[in-house]
Amino acid sequence: MSDLFAASDLRNDAPRPLADRLRPQNLADVVGQEGLTGPDGALTRLLGGKALGSLIFWGPPGTGKTTVARLLAHETDHHFEQISAIFSGIAELRKVFDAARKRRSAGQGTLLFVDEIHRFNRAQLDAFLPVMEDGTVTLVGATTENPSFELNAALLSRARVLLFRALDDAAVAKLLARAEALTGSALPLDEEARGILVRMADGDGRAALTLAEEVWRSARPGETLDAATLQEIVQRRAPIYDKAQEGHYNLISALHKTVRGSDPDASLYYLCRMLDGGEDRLFIARRLVRMAVEDIGLADPQALVIANAAKDAFDFLGSPEGELALAQAAIYLACAPKSNAVYEAYKAATRVAKEHGSLPPPRTILNGSTKLMRKIGYGEGYRYDHDEPDAFSGQDYWPERLGRQHFYAPTDRGLENRLRDRLDAWERLRRDRRAAEE
Repeated sequence: MSDLFAASDLRNDAPRPLADRLRPQNLADVVGQEGLTGPDGALTRLLGGKALGSLIFWGPPGTGKTTVARLLAHETDHHFEQISAIFSGIAELRKVFDAARKRRSAGQGTLLFVDEIHRFNRAQLDAFLPVMEDGTVTLVGATTENPSFELNAALLSRARVLLFRALDDAAVAKLLARAEALTGSALPLDEEARGILVRMADGDGRAALTLAEEVWRSARPGETLDAATLQEIVQRRAPIYDKAQEGHYNLISALHKTVRGSDPDASLYYLCRMLDGGEDRLFIARRLVRMAVEDIGLADPQALVIANAAKDAFDFLGSPEGELALAQAAIYLACAPKSNAVYEAYKAATRVAKEHGSLPPPRTILNGSTKLMRKIGYGEGYRYDHDEPDAFSGQDYWPERLGRQHFYAPTDRGLENRLRDRLDAWERLRRDRRAAEE
């Protein structure tokens, strides 16, 4: 074991994690962000133009945001100042700004890197505006959340947003190769286990190196770990998923759109992503009910029954057995014929109802409950449909000032095909009987 630690340099350098020791020394060495740091990358071009400006780095953890900010400060001869929005308030910001003003008067700029900038409130974010405008600091903010939702418009108008992408498998594999070169020791993993380790990192380079360190610590001398052993000794990373933040909305959007797009396999995948991330099961069940009425409707009325039954089944069974009912519902909805005709009809009817106010229904279909009401025509001329040929009177039920409207237009998919034929037949009867009355 002592030879292993010596080979991997973990004993003598324990205070410095592998991720810190492998931190790139120039932009070209940053892995996985070629669109920003490559020869034609956005940051490379900004440095070439010698006009950096304030920036917002948006991307998941472990993608190099802090490292790139440090490198930018070095490349532009700025003092690098780092704070975290979690631990800093207005008083701390004032101290940072005062120090930056002194450096500026001495001829040196300050690159202020604010980690988790989305944690600041509006008043704190507004405090950055004057020092950004007068050049006291060049702000580089880092956030894992969508800046459009989490940062105010005034700050965003003064900064350029750059997107950091999760590392792909090739980038993670490249990081692991660098770690092996630095330590002089190959990861004791077979090919399948190595691939699993890459996927466990979930696009997070720092996590990949932390997992690699755990493997080196856990493997016995001369041992090569297979996939099963790796999964036993390495704690699986929790998926990147915050139920109050963008990951939540991205995955529910993906689930809804894959159901609407009639892809049961993709629907099941995103459902399982949400379940795995700890999403509220009843939130998912409610969304499945919404899909049934919004995207399937009367093309398959059974879809609503299935979705509601899945919710009830989860309530009854609980977790984990109840999740299977949600999976069954998601697959059923994805496979069902699709129609948003009810949804569109509802929106159109709502619009007309709001636009035309309180128009009275025709007196023909009002109940004449009193002698006075009957005297002024309530219920006069009403024809009971069950007593009419085909159980259809064809009467006009619309307010006189509005006239007959058409909202619901069934599709030719699923049950709506039959409903469309039925409505067409009633429309023909309505025209014939009106013609006969005239």
